[in-house]
Amino acid sequence: MPVPSALDHKARAYSLAHAYWLAQASDLAYKDPATIEEQARDWGFDRVRHHETRFTPPFPLEDTQAYTMASNDMIITAFRGTEPSEIRDWLSDTSTPPWPGPSRTGYVHYGFGQALESIYPDVRNTLQEFRTNGQTVWFTGHSLGGALAMLAGARLYLEEPRLLADGVYTYGQPRTCDRLLASAYDKGFKQRMFRFVNNNDIVPQLPPEPAYTHVEALRYIDSNGKVRDTVSFLDGLGDKAKGLTADAFAPASAGVRDHFMRNYIAALEKNLV
Repeated sequence: MPVPSALDHKARAYSLAHAYWLAQASDLAYKDPATIEEQARDWGFDRVRHHETRFTPPFPLEDTQAYTMASNDMIITAFRGTEPSEIRDWLSDTSTPPWPGPSRTGYVHYGFGQALESIYPDVRNTLQEFRTNGQTVWFTGHSLGGALAMLAGARLYLEEPRLLADGVYTYGQPRTCDRLLASAYDKGFKQRMFRFVNNNDIVPQLPPEPAYTHVEALRYIDSNGKVRDTVSFLDGLGDKAKGLTADAFAPASAGVRDHFMRNYIAALEKNLV
């Protein structure tokens, strides 16, 4: 299948092509507002809204950023992520009490809960304003952005079911919540949630288990760059070991290298060629 030349605004179900374009939308979240707006127009979206909140110490993040773009057929909200060096320390911190989950369902990591809370009302209101034509709604994000995309979908599902997202696609998402919330989420987002993990990406291995866990619907990118819908535990271990030996001079760098958004996009593009 060739790489599609344009984002399909009428997409309704999972496909690698749709995953590729939502990865591009996730990558765009790292850009400045003017670049986001120009690219959104090129992709056929005529409305764009930026969401941003700045924090003050001791919160571990400086800000939370996302954008929403809308056409007559589709709305996409993409949440910006952060670099591995900026996220690993506070994801490893287990001393802070967790944040209550949506509708008091389970709990989430306090950093994710507070970061999403800072912009969620604006995201929700924007969806209500932009959704004038029954458009499909999609959440996406890389790294921290993936966690926020997943939690935004959970909040809509558990607090305002009429705004249930049609799909959530994340890339290099960390563990985000406890098993209670993950179970509720998996039930509501069956065939709607797709969590891409690139080989030895370090961020999906944090925060530590068993306090935090992943939602289902894993799409694993193996050491050869192939997207696999299923992978056994033993096969996964073997493939991760293979990925670690790919760079004989710096095997420890694999966890960071595999987290870069450009490598997710390159792998998805390779699977479409």
